[in-house]
Amino acid sequence: MPILLNCQSLGKSYGPHPLFRGVGLGVSDGERLGLIGPNGSGKTTLLRILAGQEIPDEGEVTRRRGVRVGYVAQSDAFPGGATPLGYVADALRHPVQAAPADHDHHEAHERETAAALVLARVGFRRHDQDIATLSGGWRKRLSIARELAPEPDLLLLDEPTNHLDLDGILWLEDLLDEARFGVVVVTHDRYFLEEVAGRIVELNAAYRDGTFSVDGPYSEFLEARAAHLEAQASQEQNLAGRVRQDVAWLLRGARARRTKAKGRIQDATQRIAELAELKRRNTTAPAADIDFSGTGRRSRELLVAKGLSKSMDGRPLFSGVDLTLSPGSCLGLLGPNGSGKTTLIRVLTGELEPDSGTVKPAAGLRVAVFRQDRSLLDPAQRLRNALCPEGESIVYRGQAVHVSSWARKFLFRSGQLDVSVGDLSGGEQARIHIAGLMRQEADLLVLDEPTNDLDIPTLEVLEESLKEFPGAVLLVTHDRFMLDRLATQVLGLDGRGGVKLLAGVSQWLAAQEAAATEAAGAARASQASRPAVTPRAAKDSARPGRLGYLEQREWDRMETSIQEAEARVAALEAQMDDPGQAADHLKLVELCRDLDAAHAEVAALYERWAELEAKQK
Repeated sequence: MPILLNCQSLGKSYGPHPLFRGVGLGVSDGERLGLIGPNGSGKTTLLRILAGQEIPDEGEVTRRRGVRVGYVAQSDAFPGGATPLGYVADALRHPVQAAPADHDHHEAHERETAAALVLARVGFRRHDQDIATLSGGWRKRLSIARELAPEPDLLLLDEPTNHLDLDGILWLEDLLDEARFGVVVVTHDRYFLEEVAGRIVELNAAYRDGTFSVDGPYSEFLEARAAHLEAQASQEQNLAGRVRQDVAWLLRGARARRTKAKGRIQDATQRIAELAELKRRNTTAPAADIDFSGTGRRSRELLVAKGLSKSMDGRPLFSGVDLTLSPGSCLGLLGPNGSGKTTLIRVLTGELEPDSGTVKPAAGLRVAVFRQDRSLLDPAQRLRNALCPEGESIVYRGQAVHVSSWARKFLFRSGQLDVSVGDLSGGEQARIHIAGLMRQEADLLVLDEPTNDLDIPTLEVLEESLKEFPGAVLLVTHDRFMLDRLATQVLGLDGRGGVKLLAGVSQWLAAQEAAATEAAGAARASQASRPAVTPRAAKDSARPGRLGYLEQREWDRMETSIQEAEARVAALEAQMDDPGQAADHLKLVELCRDLDAAHAEVAALYERWAELEAKQK
């Protein structure tokens, strides 16, 4: 496959701290590449360099002539008052010099038409709402739609699964699976990585060239990386034996004036330098030291909920929730964004009253809560105060720990202690939350989306700590890998008030797929059976005289109106089936719009027919 983009010997530093050096990377047309690495390795910076938004300190990036690159950043920024249609259409704007007004109007119409098509592709039904009213998941979809609109040759995605619910993640997997453009994605979602990426590249100073690349899915990468690191450790042992011999020879005072001795001294010096470099690379990077404290309570039932229900603004979120949390149990909450997962947590922790049902916690139950809302952190606060709010030390498991030592547990350097929280990365802010949770002895840990922005090594440590926690865990996450490892049960919320207690994520996905298939079948059956009851038959059986004059005239024409509307639907469907129309992009979009409007008209006529019929009874 032809190369879209290639970079050689890239290096980037911030102050005295190098992020990476000597990095080489190429991306081919249609390739799907997963980029991973520990927090602080420079993944986001490398993506920005590939996107042309940042300049490397050394090395160069070459792109194929005319290649179009899209970039979706971790954090979203939208103009105030913008709508999805306007925001996506703006990405298609081209400067036109001295263009007549009618040309500009035509171009604007074409942009909006193309934008509407892309928005439909990513699942938007409303194109005119204020972006500020969108949830985090739909804002992420909108950011992706904007980059898809110009039809990129290469799409760069930085942590795209953050803020997406499970349905959104599955949607994105399908989108990228069908994509014909190249993709480079930075993600910590291991199942997503396994599904999407055909090549894995790890950015890590543990490798000679700064990266380690494997053609294949994430599972194959893990095997290859383990073998590579084992070979690298063996190389260090062998080289260390040679260096010991070299040092012993040098200590005997070899005569440097002899040419042969000079060469051996140079070889020994080179081997000593190689050994030092190997030792540096083989030194395992520290992981966050996460270890939650339990109270040691042995109660069989820490919290019991029966018959819980809750509605918000007249919309049912959940009903009939029965659950018991015991020591050693982990209940995972699943459901689309807005389905009520966070509300259920607040009901279980006593922050909200249920509409019905009861929550009975054990006497003196101690609960520690990780909240997904990062706005709870003060961005102006210094890191030292965020970690140790009551002075220069904290008490952890009965012992005083100085702020510098406490910071090192969560991979912060002493030089960062006076940095403002707002200047830290998302992963670093998440570790501040975890540090606060570790200061509390708890019977029940409640974690609402704890995985956002955490790298894979930190996720693995977090999973091990939660697995060993002696109390109960209530976990909200869209990380399927973490749920599969930890959850003893899964409670699924369907977003329409229904709940289901299941054994695991795969069972929830199967139930959702079965429900969707059943709903689609019911819709098809309803559509097929609807014409069998004609307005004429209804009119013949109706008892006239209870309609007003205008309503009676409308009723008399109803059959003809429906037949005409259904004829327009049939005609438009025939045009869309014409292969000649597929070649005209703009015409095809117009036909889609007209067909949607025609279907809506038929539906409205049948609804009006039912209203008029009801008036006569």
